[in-house]
Amino acid sequence: MNKNVGSIDRILRLLAAIVIFVLIYTETLTGTLAWVFGGASLIFAITGLLSWCPLYTVFGTSTRKAQA
Repeated sequence: MNKNVGSIDRILRLLAAIVIFVLIYTETLTGTLAWVFGGASLIFAITGLLSWCPLYTVFGTSTRKAQA
C-alpha cells in the first residue's frame, strides 16, 4: 500500500470529515442525508489518516509529491 494522498489533500479530507461530523452532531443534517454524508466523512477520515486512497490507485493518480 503506497501512500498516494498529498498533504494538502489529506488536510482537506480531514477537515471535510470534521465539518460533516459537526453538522450531523448538531442535527443540521438528519435522516438519509446524514447517513450518506456520514459514510462519506468516514471514508474521508480513513483515507486522510492513512494517506492512501483506493480510487487513486485504480486510476493511477497521486497528489503526493515524488520522493527524491
